[in-house]
Amino acid sequence: MMNVAPGNEASGNVAPAALLARAVALHQQGALDAAEPLYRRVLDDAPRHADALHLLGVLAAQQGRHAEAIALIAAAIAEVPGEASFHANLGRACKAAGQQGNALAAFDQAIALGSSDPGVFSDRGSILLELGRAPAALESFERASALHREDAGACNNRGNALRALDRNAEALDSFDRAIALRPDYADAFCNRGNILQELDRFAEALASYDQALVLQPDHVDALANRGAVLRALGRYSGALDDYDRALRLRPDHIAARFGRSLCLLQMGDLARGWAAYEWRWRTARFAARAGRFAQAPWLGTGALAGKTILLHAEQGFGDTLQFCRYVAPVAARGARVVLEVARPLARLMATLDDAAEVIAEGDKLPAFDLHCPLMSLPLAFGTTLETIPPPARLVPVPDRVAGWRLRLAGAPGVRVGLVWAGSANKTYPEGRAIDRRRSIILDHYAPLAAVAGVSFMSVQKGETARQTAAPPAGMALLDVTAELDDFADTAALIAALDLVISVDTAVAHLAGSLGKPVWILTPFDADWRWLAGRSDSPWYPTARLFRQPAIGDWASVIADVVAALRGFVGAGVASV
Repeated sequence: MMNVAPGNEASGNVAPAALLARAVALHQQGALDAAEPLYRRVLDDAPRHADALHLLGVLAAQQGRHAEAIALIAAAIAEVPGEASFHANLGRACKAAGQQGNALAAFDQAIALGSSDPGVFSDRGSILLELGRAPAALESFERASALHREDAGACNNRGNALRALDRNAEALDSFDRAIALRPDYADAFCNRGNILQELDRFAEALASYDQALVLQPDHVDALANRGAVLRALGRYSGALDDYDRALRLRPDHIAARFGRSLCLLQMGDLARGWAAYEWRWRTARFAARAGRFAQAPWLGTGALAGKTILLHAEQGFGDTLQFCRYVAPVAARGARVVLEVARPLARLMATLDDAAEVIAEGDKLPAFDLHCPLMSLPLAFGTTLETIPPPARLVPVPDRVAGWRLRLAGAPGVRVGLVWAGSANKTYPEGRAIDRRRSIILDHYAPLAAVAGVSFMSVQKGETARQTAAPPAGMALLDVTAELDDFADTAALIAALDLVISVDTAVAHLAGSLGKPVWILTPFDADWRWLAGRSDSPWYPTARLFRQPAIGDWASVIADVVAALRGFVGAGVASV
């Protein structure tokens, strides 16, 4: 509630209270340019007038003058510290200025002073969600909903928090509730499409994005997200159309830029794809790793001879295994290569002949002149499908390989390693959805047990490795993964096998890098690196891809693998 303090007569014999009332009336009508000079006239006569300071600050915020808004509202708070609405609007000004910590503190103070404004709780929740504090955000959004049960915005926000918490069914209900309250709510239709996409309900997701675009034709998020669905469905031309349409509306739209890069790479248009892929550094997922180093980046221009360059891993284990092949070409330009990788990969990567030094992430780095992220190296080298370098020459420890061969000597027939799941500990919704689509359970491999002349070994690590305690009926499965402490150990085991059958995980990349036959099971919306419509891979000559013919159809994939395995065994492959 606004408290207007009495004041002295202002110039023109108009009291500050009357001037303020006129300013407020104009402000409420949206006549900001007319209201501002009246607020300033009040402050000319009463410079510490709290309401005039506060409302002029609100007006400045509405006009995008955030620094001025923050200063004015803070001055009002200095005069009247106990007014909750002042703190609430300070929080909004700070939020608009990108000062998340200050905004959160201001909202917390407004609540401590007894604010019952649902917008305060909603704005506070939005900041908490941006900060990755989804449980606290959900609590804040639910308090907003309790204060105003018919608020569609609060329902929409609650859905976003539930999505972050991987509670997708509840999130869908929340978006549906928001739409029921406000049938023309384009943002809620867009967010509903996001949940449906993560639930593999792609046709419904498209319909939801389409409705968002009917309501708001320039909804760039709906266009970008619709492009992602079309890409997942293999409709690449349509996906590019959506991405391009979004970028015409907003050239710096990060999701559209990044999604477009993935689409181009999947289509095999590597030249344009690698360039566009640099937009990844602007996404929330990668932004924290951008700008780690003061040294200049190297992206292909400039001499390397005599310089030390840091090549650093930026994403998952599989990405590092795939792109460490560029260490040799960089070294061939005369550079001293320092390679920084995740600790579980360090011992194996130390076998690379062309890396002068391998550092585990978190350890102290030596001095270096330039740096390049591993997945920017294809751009630096102008890589096309025809010029992909061969896999890096990774060398398992010979004694460990010999030890595994001795231990497996009693395993009859063809020795096949199995991997059935990726890492499920993704912290972002899209990553969790990708992992769900690429992963299966051990029981999916049950039909393989009917193939005679095969001994199966688990190469599965992580929580899902526990499934080996109850293997499929008829499958004798040896599980020695407790003895695998890092990728060097895993590489030694793989070297003693004849074949690896894996979903799209780091083990697939490791087997391909070692030159071992590897059969990779991919979901219908396969990752961009496996390209479109191919059963082979230019990245790994020994790889064979088994693709889902329809969304979720693992049964057909396994049937194809069974037939191929019978042929593999029939070809008389001998264990080495």
